[in-house]
Amino acid sequence: MIRAALRVVRPPVPEAGADLSRPVLAFDRVGFAYDGRSVMRDVSFRVGAGEIVALLGPSGCGKTTILNMIAGFLAPTVGVALLDGREIPGPGPDRGVVFQAAALFDWMTVAENISFSLRCAGRPKRERRQVAREMAALVGLAGREDAYPYELSGGMRQRVGLARVLAARPRVMLMDEPFSALDVQTREALQEEVLRIRDRTGCTVVFVTHSIDEAVFLGDRIFMLEDIREGRFETFPVDLPAPRAAPENRLAPGFLRLRETIYRRMRQGHGSDGHGSDGHGPEGAGA
Repeated sequence: MIRAALRVVRPPVPEAGADLSRPVLAFDRVGFAYDGRSVMRDVSFRVGAGEIVALLGPSGCGKTTILNMIAGFLAPTVGVALLDGREIPGPGPDRGVVFQAAALFDWMTVAENISFSLRCAGRPKRERRQVAREMAALVGLAGREDAYPYELSGGMRQRVGLARVLAARPRVMLMDEPFSALDVQTREALQEEVLRIRDRTGCTVVFVTHSIDEAVFLGDRIFMLEDIREGRFETFPVDLPAPRAAPENRLAPGFLRLRETIYRRMRQGHGSDGHGSDGHGPEGAGA
């Protein structure tokens, strides 16, 4: 079964936190300019294997720009973005993106959507069917493999998008506000699913959100973007009881304290030094 295989390929997430001495992702003094106008400057951070990092901030603060650089859709104007110590040359199968809209092929079944990347890679039909069944089960869609997107709810369609990314066995999963259009109950159920999938696969996740609650529930660390044009953001470590996907964690004292801290920090605007808790140090924040 694929779950057992994935446990061999991807080591479990270390309880003491990710090892940032050998990061999966690293930005080294990255800057980006668009039409001659600087929109990001001097951004540095590290993300460890199996870690979930939430990029938190209001619309237009640079969250998606960072995500697009990791995906390889954008290249830094200055500095370097690294994946496993190598410069990111462009998009690749080692990174998968779950978008805000599910972006499914309406004329394909759930199984065909899930296995699309395998089809493009020329994998045998039997293998594609098997992977599609296993990925559908992993995201809670067992028995719906022959359904079409129009027959699914919004939450189910996002599960298909998640399964499609996982079918390619990515090293890093990038999520760009994928649950923002869903109702609260569905959104929370999918957040819990992401945590369970991370625990099963060890996949590194970078999750873009403007929701404090979502960032605290999902993240091992939160990068709260303040002024990315000046490289300023603040890092908040998250310490919640295991299992992380437990719904009661949303009412845990640590959750409520951190949510209040971040809320007050965001209301205050920029800090006095503008650098957050980590600076350019090895633990991975930008300055």
